[in-house]
Amino acid sequence: MPTPHEALIYLMVITSASDRDMTDVELARIGEVVRSWPVFEDFNHDRLVGVAQACQKRLHEEDGLEGVLAEVAEALPERLRDTAYAAAFEVAAVDLEMRMEEVRVLQLIRRQLDLDTLTVAAIGRAAKARLRTLT
Repeated sequence: MPTPHEALIYLMVITSASDRDMTDVELARIGEVVRSWPVFEDFNHDRLVGVAQACQKRLHEEDGLEGVLAEVAEALPERLRDTAYAAAFEVAAVDLEMRMEEVRVLQLIRRQLDLDTLTVAAIGRAAKARLRTLT
């Protein structure tokens, strides 16, 4: 069973890996989220790569994505579920284009975490506004 920190990281890794291409921009965003979001203030940042690798290994086990998502939902306290979705959305939106695989994974995460439509819409809108550029 992952810790809450690990569960948050798992969701970001799953989102990044959803299209089978973990880009440098997405990996950098995962690192930035872990370094800067208050929820990670007591997380040992040196563990990030190991946690990401553990997630990738776990995805290749028999129950794969469904099993990891179930464990993540169990590991996360209710009050961190919107934070978890926001972290995953940050990774999906960082390159300013959302691929179908990323959309599908976000739908699975939203369903597994039992998030309501308004919360999901607000998180998506806020991320898009924050990442928008002038050109």
